[in-house]
This record gives sequence, C-alpha cells and structure tokens, in this order.
Amino acid sequence: MALHIGDTAPNFVANTTQGEIEFHEWIGHSWAFFFSHPADFTSVCTTEVGTVAQLANEFACRNVKPIGLSTDSLVSHYAWLDDINDTHHTDMHFPLIADPDLKIARLYDMIHSEESDTMSVRSVFIIDPNKKIRIEMTYPMAIGRGIGEILRVIDALRLSDRCGILTPANWLPGEKVLIPESVNYSESIEQYACGWKEIRPYIRETYAA
Repeated sequence: MALHIGDTAPNFVANTTQGEIEFHEWIGHSWAFFFSHPADFTSVCTTEVGTVAQLANEFACRNVKPIGLSTDSLVSHYAWLDDINDTHHTDMHFPLIADPDLKIARLYDMIHSEESDTMSVRSVFIIDPNKKIRIEMTYPMAIGRGIGEILRVIDALRLSDRCGILTPANWLPGEKVLIPESVNYSESIEQYACGWKEIRPYIRETYAA
C-alpha cells in the first residue's frame, strides 16, 4: 500500500511491549513518531532505539509519542529491551510493536524486496493528532537515522501549522523563516507585524514566535 503525505495513517491493532494497542486510540491527541527496524539485536537498530529512549524528554515536551516496530516476536523484544537499556544507560518507556507476520509492515509499505522479503527497512512516519501523515522518510537497512533531524522536522511542522510560515534549508528553531508566496503584500503587513526582509519578491524572510 503506497502512503502519501496527507493520507490518514492506517489504523491497526497490535501487540507491543506495553500491551495491546489500537494505533489511532494510542496516538490520542498527540503527535506520533512511528519508526520501523529490520530486526532485534542488530547494531544499528539498537543505537537508534537507545538514542530515542535517551531523548524521551525532548519528544515529551513536543507532545510526540515514539513507537517502534520490528518484525521479530514480543518475546524477542522484551529480551532486546534489556540490551538497549544496558548499552545506552537508559530506561525505555515507549512501545515496540511485534510484527512477525509482517502485517503492519506491509500495511505501511515497509518491506522492500530489494533489501529483504522478511525485514522492514528503516521507515519513518510523523503523524499529527488528526492521524494524518505529515512526513515520510525511508532509509536503507545499513544507515542509521538522525534523531536530531526527526526533532527538527517536528519543530518545523508545528511552527508552520501555528504561524503559517515556511522553513528554509537547514532551519533550526529561533532562526529566520519564510513567508509563503501565496501571501500578498497587504496580507503580509497584517500577518507579520514584526516585519520582513525581501530578498526577492518571492523570498521574504521574517521571524515567527
């Protein structure tokens, strides 16, 4: 199933390390960071999950719930958690979905046959409180994800939603943002009281609170 930005994230019921969940109900009024892993007890996956666990407060303060998926069993997940916590000196509290029958991995198009027929690639879905997919990223099995980039794009999405702005390349919180081209001069005066700098008629820099 091909999923696109703006689609409603498919709902499902799954067994996790924190019990059975219905995905939409679990998200509730939060954002979700849904990320998949090829397998338990693998080096790259362990570093990714451990890093997310270490950054639990960063996700919580943004009202974002992380949730992982691996195509291994729940029994394997529980044993793997001990390794993750030990190697990363953390105490992981977000759920890992067990998907040994690949049902959810296939629902979210996480199985890429050129990589593997049985293990999911490193998929990322950022899902908003309305259960809409806002960002998709796909990494090959050999390449670990940048968790800092995940936090950055969540910050950008939330600011864009709140203030109606665009973020330029490499934007970080507190830096200049861009006024959408669809906003005309009169609307800009009304909406962006702090002013802006016109680089080109279609490039206008401003700040957003």
